[in-house]
Amino acid sequence: RRDVFRDDDRALTAARLKINEEFKKHKNETSEENIKEMLKMARAVETILRENVIQGEHVEENKVLLRPRKSLLLDNVPYSDTPRNKT
Repeated sequence: RRDVFRDDDRALTAARLKINEEFKKHKNETSEENIKEMLKMARAVETILRENVIQGEHVEENKVLLRPRKSLLLDNVPYSDTPRNKT
């Protein structure tokens, strides 16, 4: 939450409230199987957020400043329809 929504107080608060709500809703769960499933779901959500969310900030009308995390930046490799020969 803190990494994905850095410097976005509204998103940080919304995420914290949702996380707390889910924990409170299931705080009396005793089934190990159900707890494992909920943890699996939480990890999947974390992965989706970390790998797919890019922060953006409106800086002008019709202009957004994107602030991708370093973990999202990939090497820019030119696309080619033909595979390269391995040498």
